Amino acid sequence: MKTIVCYGDSNTWGADPATGGRFDHRTRWTGRLKELLNRGADPENPAYWIVEEGLNGRTTCREDPIEGDKNGLRQLLPILQSHAPLDLVIIMLGTNDLKIRFNPTAYDIARGAQLVAKAAQRSEAFPPGAEPRVLMICPPPTERLSYFKPIFGDCGEISRQLAPRYRQFAKEIGANFLDAGEYIRSSDLDGIHLEASEHAKLAEVVAQKVREILQP
Repeated sequence: MKTIVCYGDSNTWGADPATGGRFDHRTRWTGRLKELLNRGADPENPAYWIVEEGLNGRTTCREDPIEGDKNGLRQLLPILQSHAPLDLVIIMLGTNDLKIRFNPTAYDIARGAQLVAKAAQRSEAFPPGAEPRVLMICPPPTERLSYFKPIFGDCGEISRQLAPRYRQFAKEIGANFLDAGEYIRSSDLDGIHLEASEHAKLAEVVAQKVREILQP
């Protein structure tokens, strides 16, 4: 059974833009990913195990003076090591780095995501001698912000500049790359989170990418 850690923020946790609550296991893209990858397998002997590691407000590598302990880079190693041995780490971070308080640039956000990916590659959470496989997912651009605008400001343009940087920085370290914005969009309800239909689309795309990475 292959073990995959999905490491992200509220869009990995499954925040519902309509209610502010959390989507159930089968609606979240991580849960749907598990179903897709195990389709046709013996239920008593699944081919893939998906570890959901989403945290609201998680950043790539930034300390948040308002929301507290959200630094994704600092939290990463104990999380990965606790689930070892791993076959793949999927990282989708960067949206929270867009907050005004961080004075963000697309370059810095993408570099932060790269730092997390490099730490995953060096984590020793993979089997000895195995290739440390990491998938960097660039989150989709933000849409029209509602109650998040005082926190994120006018971040739309910066969010649209992220994908080329993520692609470049993933290539630099030999990580796999996926631009989520090519397939899904953030909700018009809050401008940040994914609606159920987008979780389903993302799961389909990630499932295909996982097969490409892990199946020769």
